[in-house]
Amino acid sequence: MNEELEFEFVKYARVWIPDPDEVWKSAELTKDYKQGDGILHLQLEDGTNLQHKLDPSTKTLPHLRNPDILVGENDLTALSYLHEPAVLHNLKVRFIDSKLIYTYCGIVLVAINPYETLPIYGAEIINAYSGQNMGDMDPHIFAVAEEAYKQMARDERNQSIIVSGESGAGKTVSAKYAMRYFATVSGSASEANVEEKVLASNPIMEAIGNAKTTRNDNSSRFGKYIEIGFDKRYHITGANMRTYLLEKSRVVFQADEERNYHIFYQLCASSRLPEFKALKLGGANDFHYTKQGRNPVIDGVDDAREMSTTRSAFSLLGITELYQMGLFQVLAAILHLGNVDVKDRDADSSMILPNNSHLMVFCDLMGVAYQDMSHWLCHKKLKTATETYIKPLPRVQAVNARDALAKHIYAKLFTWIVEHINQALHSTVQQHSFIGVLDIYGFETFEINSFEQFCINYANEKLQQQFNMHVFKLEQEEYMKEQIPWTLIDFYDNQPCINLIEAKMGVLDLLDEECRMPKGSDDSWAQKLYNTHLKTCALFQKPRMSNKAFIIQHFADKVEYQCEGFLAKNKDTVNEEQIHVLKASKFDLLVELFQDEEKVTSPTGAGPPTGGRTRLSVKPDKGKSSQASKEHKKTVGLQFRNSLQLLMETLNATTPHYVRCIKPNDYKYAFTFDPKRAVQQLRACGVLETIRISAAGFPSRWTYQEFFSRYRVLMKQKDVQSDKKMTCKNVLEKLVQDPDKYQFGKTKIFFRAGQVAYLEKLRADKLRAACIRIQKTIRCWLARKKFLRVKRATITIQRHVRGYQARCLATFLRRTRAAVIIQKFQRMYVQRKRYQRMQAAALAVQCILRAYMARQQYKMLLRENKAIVIQKMVRGWLARQWYRRSLAAVVYLQCCVRRMCARRQLKKLKIEARSVEHYKKLNIGMENKIMQLQRRIDEQNKENRVMSERLSSAETAHATEGERMRRELTRLRGAEEEAKSSANRVVSLQEELERLRVELQSTQKEKKAIEDWAQTYQDEMEKMISELKEQNHLLKNEKNDLNRLIQEQGQQWTEKMQRALKDQTSQLECDLNEERSRYQNLLTEHLRLEEKYDDLKEEMTLTMNVPKPGHRRTDSAHSSNESEYTYNSELAESEELSRGMEDVTKGTLDMALVLKLQKRVSELEQEKQGLQNELDRREEQFQRARARDDEEHKKARGAELEYESLKRQELESENKKLRHDLGEMRRALVGTAGAGSAAPGSPAYKVLLDQLNASTEELEVRKEEVLILRSQLVSQKEAMQHKETMTDSLQYVEDVQNLTDAKEISQAYMGLKDTNRLLESQLQAQRRSHEAELEVLRGELQAVKEENHRQQQLLAQNLQLPPEARIEASLQHEITRLTNENLMLPTEDPKVYRTNILRRMIDLLEQVEKQDKTVRKLKKQLKVFAKKISDLEGGQMENVSPSQMVDEPIHPVNIPRREKDFQGMLEYKKEDELKLVKNLILELKPRGVAVNMIPGLPAYILFMCLRHADYLNDDQKVRALLTSVINSIKKILKKRGEDFETVSFWLANTCRFLHCLKQYSGDEQFMKYNSPKQNEHCLSNFDLAEYRQVLSDLAIQIYQQLIKCMENILQPMIVSGMLEHETIQGVSGVKPTGLRKRTSSIADEGTYTLDSILRQLSSFHATMCQHGTDPELIKQVVKQQFYIIGAVTLNNLLLRKDMCSWSKGMQIRYNVSQLEEWLRDKNLMVCGAKETLEPLIQAAQLLQVKKKTDEDAEAICSMCNALTTAQIVKVLNLYTPVNAFEERVSVTFIRTIQNRLRDRKESPQLLLDTKVIYPVTFPFSPSSLALETIQIPGSLNLGFLTRV
Repeated sequence: MNEELEFEFVKYARVWIPDPDEVWKSAELTKDYKQGDGILHLQLEDGTNLQHKLDPSTKTLPHLRNPDILVGENDLTALSYLHEPAVLHNLKVRFIDSKLIYTYCGIVLVAINPYETLPIYGAEIINAYSGQNMGDMDPHIFAVAEEAYKQMARDERNQSIIVSGESGAGKTVSAKYAMRYFATVSGSASEANVEEKVLASNPIMEAIGNAKTTRNDNSSRFGKYIEIGFDKRYHITGANMRTYLLEKSRVVFQADEERNYHIFYQLCASSRLPEFKALKLGGANDFHYTKQGRNPVIDGVDDAREMSTTRSAFSLLGITELYQMGLFQVLAAILHLGNVDVKDRDADSSMILPNNSHLMVFCDLMGVAYQDMSHWLCHKKLKTATETYIKPLPRVQAVNARDALAKHIYAKLFTWIVEHINQALHSTVQQHSFIGVLDIYGFETFEINSFEQFCINYANEKLQQQFNMHVFKLEQEEYMKEQIPWTLIDFYDNQPCINLIEAKMGVLDLLDEECRMPKGSDDSWAQKLYNTHLKTCALFQKPRMSNKAFIIQHFADKVEYQCEGFLAKNKDTVNEEQIHVLKASKFDLLVELFQDEEKVTSPTGAGPPTGGRTRLSVKPDKGKSSQASKEHKKTVGLQFRNSLQLLMETLNATTPHYVRCIKPNDYKYAFTFDPKRAVQQLRACGVLETIRISAAGFPSRWTYQEFFSRYRVLMKQKDVQSDKKMTCKNVLEKLVQDPDKYQFGKTKIFFRAGQVAYLEKLRADKLRAACIRIQKTIRCWLARKKFLRVKRATITIQRHVRGYQARCLATFLRRTRAAVIIQKFQRMYVQRKRYQRMQAAALAVQCILRAYMARQQYKMLLRENKAIVIQKMVRGWLARQWYRRSLAAVVYLQCCVRRMCARRQLKKLKIEARSVEHYKKLNIGMENKIMQLQRRIDEQNKENRVMSERLSSAETAHATEGERMRRELTRLRGAEEEAKSSANRVVSLQEELERLRVELQSTQKEKKAIEDWAQTYQDEMEKMISELKEQNHLLKNEKNDLNRLIQEQGQQWTEKMQRALKDQTSQLECDLNEERSRYQNLLTEHLRLEEKYDDLKEEMTLTMNVPKPGHRRTDSAHSSNESEYTYNSELAESEELSRGMEDVTKGTLDMALVLKLQKRVSELEQEKQGLQNELDRREEQFQRARARDDEEHKKARGAELEYESLKRQELESENKKLRHDLGEMRRALVGTAGAGSAAPGSPAYKVLLDQLNASTEELEVRKEEVLILRSQLVSQKEAMQHKETMTDSLQYVEDVQNLTDAKEISQAYMGLKDTNRLLESQLQAQRRSHEAELEVLRGELQAVKEENHRQQQLLAQNLQLPPEARIEASLQHEITRLTNENLMLPTEDPKVYRTNILRRMIDLLEQVEKQDKTVRKLKKQLKVFAKKISDLEGGQMENVSPSQMVDEPIHPVNIPRREKDFQGMLEYKKEDELKLVKNLILELKPRGVAVNMIPGLPAYILFMCLRHADYLNDDQKVRALLTSVINSIKKILKKRGEDFETVSFWLANTCRFLHCLKQYSGDEQFMKYNSPKQNEHCLSNFDLAEYRQVLSDLAIQIYQQLIKCMENILQPMIVSGMLEHETIQGVSGVKPTGLRKRTSSIADEGTYTLDSILRQLSSFHATMCQHGTDPELIKQVVKQQFYIIGAVTLNNLLLRKDMCSWSKGMQIRYNVSQLEEWLRDKNLMVCGAKETLEPLIQAAQLLQVKKKTDEDAEAICSMCNALTTAQIVKVLNLYTPVNAFEERVSVTFIRTIQNRLRDRKESPQLLLDTKVIYPVTFPFSPSSLALETIQIPGSLNLGFLTRV
C-alpha cells in the first residue's frame, strides 16, 4: 500500500520506523524519495540524522504518519493511515496526554486499564449516555451498553457484549459496569428489584472466583456468561449465569505474591466474629492453602469489610443465614483439610497421626467419621473383574489425593452457589429478549503453559473466528447498502488452527483417547501428537530441545505447551471412596453438594436448562443410571469443548458487541504505557486485524454534507452547485486524479487509505496560502500605520520647535512692554494714593451727615406706621359693626320670607295630609324622628357620662390640690413660729459677734503668714502643674494613639463580624435551601412510593382476583351512600383480600409468589393491628368528644331557647312601640283633619308616609332575622343527624376491624351477605320514611295554599276599606301574624317540631328565592317606569295650578327595596360535589380556560364554594370538598402528567387556591394586603392551616412534575441546539470521522437549533403567563430551565472530545448571549437564570483563552471559579484543534493548572447533576379581584352553583 503513496514521500514528510525499545519511532524525511532509492534520509524527533535502509527484495517503504490534527481521534478508523504504529500512537496520546482510557476501533471498544479510580462511572454519567447515539459521545463502556440496549429494542434481536483481555486488563470491571448500566437505565419489571440482585451477584462471584495474581489484584479465575433478561417493555426480569473452566488448582497452590480465592481471606479476617467461633479459624498465615503466596494482604482492601459485603449480597439473593453458615463451614473445612499432615509410614505407604487436630475439625465440620476419612486419605481401592484391593498410597500420592479432594469440594461448592444465584435471579415474568455479557479470559502465553492456557487459547481462537466473520460481514453490508463495487477482502482465517485442536484426531481427540488408555501418559500422548501432526500441519511444531512439549501457531502468536499434567487435569480424578464418605455425612448441605446434577441443556433448547453450566470435575456414581455414569465420565476437555460450542451458538444467534481490554504495563502503574506489551495485546485481541480489514477497502467515509463543509475552501465559486452531491463529485475528480482512490455511494464518499491525509494536505496548503495573503495585507497595513505615526510625530516636533521660538520672541516683547507698564502703574499709584486720602476725608463727612438724615427718616416712618395700625383697627371695628347690623337685617328678612314660604307649604301639606300616602309618609317620618330622638338621647347620655367622668376627675384633682395647700399652710405656720424664736436669739448672737471679731483679728495675722507660705507653695505647685501638663500632654497623645488603634481594631472587628455575619447568613440560607430541597425531595420520594404502592396494589388485585364459582357481588351489594362508601372502604379492601386469599389457596402458585404473599400477609396483619389500635384510640376519643358534644349541645340548646325568648321579647317590645307610634299618627291625623293639613302632598302627609315605609323595612329586617334563626336550627339538626350516622358507621367499621382472627377473615364473605341484607333493610326503611315525609310535605303544601287563599281574601277585604283604615288593617294584621309566629311554642315532640320547621323553612327559602328573582325584575322595570313618570309629571306640574293639584287623586306607589349585595360565595348541594369536581377539574380543558376566562378561575370558584361551606359551619362539607379537590388534581396529573399545559394550568390554580386560603384566612399578616371588603369575606369558622400545608406540598409535587415535563421536552433539543448546530455558519470545521458516525452539525430538516430552544422557552413562558402563574414562580421555573440547559450542555461538552475546540467555544458563547437576550426581552434578568449558565460560559471561555504560559494558567484559575478542578482539567485534556494552525494543550500546562488548583475544596464530581431541582418557594401573592364580582361562564356547566 505504501508503494501507492510514493508521491507523498517528500521532504518534511513524517514516517514510522521500527524501534527495538519503543516498537515504532517517528522520523522526518530530510530529502525527497525517488523511485529506486534504497535509502531514506531521516531525522528523528531528538535531532539525530539517520539513514534508513529499505528491504532490497521488497522495497517496502515505512508507514506514513497521520497529520497531527487526526491524532487523538475517538475512532481509530478515522485515521487517514491505518496501520499498527498509527493505532499504537493514537492510543498512547489518548491514554497518556488526555487521560482517556476508551477508544473505538470500528466496532470494537478498546479499554486500557488506568490502574486508578476514575470519576466516570457515576449515575450522572449513565444519565448522560442514556438515549445517545454511539458516535455522539466520547467512547465509553456505557456507550456500548446503550448501543446494545437500543438495538435490542429496535431490532427485536438478542445482544451480546464480549469482554476479553489478559488477566489484569480490567475485563471483570468492564462487565460489571455494563451490567450496572442495564440495571440503571432499564429498571425492574416487578417489585423484586431484580437489578439489585443482578448487581449483588458480582461481589459473591468475585469472592469465590477471583484472586490476586502477579498481574492483577482481582483477577477472575473463571469465565462467565451472564444473560440479563428483559420483558416486552425492556425492563429487567431476571438473569442467568454460565461459568467456564474454574481454576481449581489455585485452591491448593499459589505462586509467590499471589493469593487463593478472596473468600478464604475474608473468612480468616472475620474469624473473631461470634458466629464464626465454631469454625475454629485463625489468620491467613495459619493455613497452608492461604500462605503459600507469602503475601496475604492486598493494599487498600479490608477483607473483613468485604466479608460483610459478601454476606449482604448472599442475603439479598435469598440465601438464608443457615445456608450461609453452611457454606462458610465447608470453606473452613477446606482450609483445615489443607493443614492435615501426611507422614511417611514406609516407601510405599503413608499415614496420618491419630487425633490430628485439623482433621478432627474437618470431620466435625463436614459431619463425617474421623477413622473413615483418615483411612481413605492414605489408601485407595482398586477393582478388577473378580476382586477388589485396597492399596496404600505413598505420601506424595496421599497429599495429591488430599488436594484433589479439596479442589473437588470447592468446585462442587462453586457450582452450588452459581445454581442458587441463578435461582434467585430467575423470574416468573416471561422473558422477551436478553443481553448477554461474556467476561472471558484473553489470549495467554507464559514461560510454562499447561492445560489451562491451552483451553483458554482454544476459546480465544473460536471467538476470534467469530469476530473476523462479523467484521467482514459488517464491511460487506456497508458496501452493499451504499451500492459501491464490492471487492473481495482477504482476511486471516484461523479455521486450520481450530481444526488442529478440535477436529477428529486433533489435539483434544488424541488427549481423550490417551486418557482412556490403561497406561496412558503424557509422554506417549506427546509422541502421538508428533506422529500425527508434525508433518501434516504447518501450524504444529516440535521444540528442538524437548520431547515433552509442542508448539501451536495461534492467530496471535506461537505458544509452546508443556505436556506434563495434561492427562491428569483432563481426567480430573478424585478418590471415589472419599466421595462416598462425604456422601454419608450428617451435614445436609454437604450431601446436597454431592448429588448428581441433571443433564445440562443449551439456552436455545438443545441442552441444559436455563441456569445450566459446564461441570468441570465429575466422578462416576454406580448407584445412578448408566446414562448418568456416561455423562459423569466425560473429560474436562470434552466438556469444555461442548460448552464452548453452546456458547458460540448463543453468540451467533445474537448481535455481538466487542470490548477489548488492554493492560498498559505489568507493574500496575497508573497511566503508564508500555508499547511492547500494548502491541502484543493488540495483536492478540484482534484489534489490528480489524484495522487491516478496514484498511484493505475504503476505511475513510464522509457524508456529502460533511465533505462539502470540510473542503469548501478547495472549491471555487463556479464549482458550487445547488446539488451538493454533484458539487462533491466534480471537485473530487479535479483534486484526485485516480478514480480508484475513492467511490461515490448513495449517502457517503468512500476513500482509500491516505486519501484523507492528501485532501487535508491540500486544505492546509490552501489555508496556509490564505494565511500568508492575510499576513501580507496585515503587515502592509501595520507598516503604513507606522509610517503615518512617524509622519505625524515629525510634524508635531516641528510644530513644537517653531512654537518655542515664537514664544521666546513673545517673551522679549512682553518684558519690554512690562517695563513701560510698571512705570505707568508706579506713577498711577502715587497719584491714586493722594486721591484716596482726599476721598476718604470726603467720605467720612458724608457718612456722618447721611447717618443723621437716616435716623430722622427712620423716626418719621415709625410714627407713620403706628398711625396706620391705629387706623386699621378702628376701621376694622367700624366694618364689623356695619356687617353685624347688615347680617341681622338680612336674617330678619330671610325669616320673614321663609315664614311666608312655610305658611304656603303648610297649606299644601294640609291638602296632602288627607291622602293615605301622606299618612304613610308621615308615619315613616315620625318613626325616623323617634329613632333620631333616641339616637340624640343616646348621644346626650354619652356626653353626660363623659362630662361626669371629667367632673369626677376635676373633683379628684381639686381635692389633691386642696390637700397640698393645707400642707403648705401648716409648713408656713411652723416657719413663723421658728422666726419668733430666732428673734430671741439675736441678742445672744450679737455678743457672740463681738467675741468673734477679736478672734478675727488674730486670725488675720495668721492668715498673712499662711498666705506667704501659700505663695511659695503656689509657685512650687505651678511648676509641678507645668510638669504634669507636659506629662498629661504626652498621655493624651498616647491616649489618642490608643483610641485610634482601638477604633481601627474596632472597625476591623466590626468588618470581621459583618463578614462573619454575612457568611453565617449565607450559610443559613444555604442550609435553608438544602433543608427545603431535602423536604421537597422527600415529597418526591413520597409521591414515588405512593405511585409504587398503587401499582403494587393493582398488581396484587389482578393477581388475587382469580374468578371462582360461587356468589359474586351484585349492584345491590354496593352502597349508594357516599359517606358509607368512605367509612366502609377498608371493609371492601379486606373483603377483596380475603377473597383473593381463598383464590390463591385454590390455585397452583410458585414458591416466589407464595413467599411474596406471605410477606404481604404479614405486612397487612401488622398494618391491620396498627389500624385496630388506632381505631380503638379514635373510638375512645370519639366517645369523649361525643359526651362533650352532648353537654355542649344541651348548653347550646338552652342558649338558643334563651336567645329565642329574647328575640320574642324584643319583637313584642317592637310591636308595642309600633302600636304606640300608630296611635300617635292617628291622633296627629285626627288633630289635623279638620284643618285639611293631611291632604296628599302636604308636609305632614309625607312625614307619615316616610315613617310607614321605615316601619315596613323594619318588619322586613325582622323577617330576615327569623329566617337566619331558623336556618341555624336547620344546620344544628343536620349536624346532629350526621353525628348519629357517623357514630353508627364508626361502630360498624370497628366491628369489621375486629376481624383479626384468620378464621374470622375466612368468614368475611358471610358477614358481607348480612351486611347487604342490613343495607337493603335500611334502604327500605329510608324509602318508607321518604314516602311519609312526602305525605307531610303534601299536607303542608295544602296548608300553604289555604293560607295563600286566606291572604288573598284578606287583601280583597282591605282593598274595599278607605285608605286610612286599609293601612291600619294591613299593618295590624302583619304585626299580629309576626307576633304569633314568634310567640308560638311547640306543642308536639321537639324533634318532630324541628323536622317540621326544617321542611317549612326549606320551602319558604325556595319561595323567597323565586320571589326575589321576580322582585328584581319588577324593580328594574319599576325604575324605568318611575323615571318616565317623573319626567312626565315634571312637565305637567308646570302647567297645573295649586287648586288642581288639591283635587287630583294620588295613586299609591310601591317603594322598591334595595338589592342585597353578593357575598362572594357559591352554594352547592352535597350530592353535586362529584359533579363540581368532574366539570371543574377532571374534564376541564386548560386551553379554553386560559384564552376565554380570567386566570385562576377554577381556584376562585373552588374557594367560593369552600367559603359557603365555612359559612354554614359544616366541617364535613369542608373536609370532603378539600379532599376531593386534592385527589382530583392528583388524578388529572397522573393521567395527563406529560402535558405541559395541563401541569402548568394546575400549578397556577393550586397556587392561587393556596393564596386564597392565606388571603382570606383571617391572619393579620395576610389581612393587611386586603381591601376592607375582602376582609369581610374571610373564613369565619375553620382554621385551614393544615390544609394549606397539604396544598403547599401538592404545589411542590406539581412544580416538580412541571420541571420533569419541561426537561423531557427540552432534553432532545439542548445538545443539538447548543452544541452541534452551527449558529454562526462557517466557524466550526468538520473533522474526519470513523465508523461511529456522530450526529451532523449541519441543520437538516428535523434538526433542533438554537431558535428551536428559544421558541420552546417562549412557548413555556407564554403558557404560564396565560394561566396566571405567579411572576416569582415563573422566575424560579426559568431559572430551573436554564440550569438544565447549562448542565446538559456542559456535561455533553465534557464527554465529547470533538466539541472541545476554539470555534465551538465561540459558538457556545454566541448561543449563551442569545439566551441572555431572551431573558432581557422577558424582563427576567434578575431571576438568577444567568448565574446558572456561568459554568458553561467559563467552559466556553476556557476553550478560547490562550493556554501556554504561567500567566495564562493564573488567568484561567481566577476566571474559572464556577468550574471544578476536574472539569477544568477535563476540558484541557479534551481540547482538540480543528485546524492545523491550532495547538494542543501541553501536559506541562495541565500539570501547572492542577498544582495551582490543588488547594481548592470542592467536590471531585465531574458532571453536573441534571436531576437537581432547586427548592421552590411560593411567596404570598394576594389577589385584588373581588369575589362578589366573579361571574361563572356557562361553558363550565356549573349551573347547579348558586351565587350567595
